[in-house]
Amino acid sequence: MNSWWDRHVAPKLIRCACSQGQFMKLRSQVVPHAAGDVLELGCGGGINMEFYRPSRVTSLTGLDPSPELLEMSRAAAQARGIDADIQGGLGEAMPFGDASFDTVVTTFTLCSVTDQAAVLAEIRRVLKPGGVALFLEHGAAPDAGVAKWQRRIEPVWKRIGGNCHLTRPIADAYAQAGFAVERQGARYMPKTARPFGWIEYGAARVTG
Repeated sequence: MNSWWDRHVAPKLIRCACSQGQFMKLRSQVVPHAAGDVLELGCGGGINMEFYRPSRVTSLTGLDPSPELLEMSRAAAQARGIDADIQGGLGEAMPFGDASFDTVVTTFTLCSVTDQAAVLAEIRRVLKPGGVALFLEHGAAPDAGVAKWQRRIEPVWKRIGGNCHLTRPIADAYAQAGFAVERQGARYMPKTARPFGWIEYGAARVTG
């Protein structure tokens, strides 16, 4: 797809798809655990703003590469009276120092980054010792038949869905990046076609 689609259609499509009721319910189970100095990677759209607990969060920083989604995120923060530092940037090269955050939040983010392994390495770098990455992601299904369809659909889907991949591992990718993973849930979303519906969520802690 051309850049016009990426600028004007994909951001609205992503925000609409990711703010459906069943996804919001899962966000409400993950995001409120964020505490201390918090970074939300892929904050565009501001969908998670309503779930942060001011009593737990010392500071909130957001990072996203999409100017259109960043504007939505800034508006959402302002509407809720949240003093958030919302910045443009890539997860593969975060503009933050080592050990800057207590918590990193990603919700439906790792599917669309260019280099998942590089992003996970950056998350580990910017987290303080003992810090935690809270994740809610969709990705590679465990069933061979579903995984086969994911591979078939992905080339077209990522063109229309803002580089969204269907075949990426989630908890296993965090483990391979050196995190201790505490997976809270892993299942197919109801009323969702299975190639698009495999969800994993939980926490991944910095070790070593």
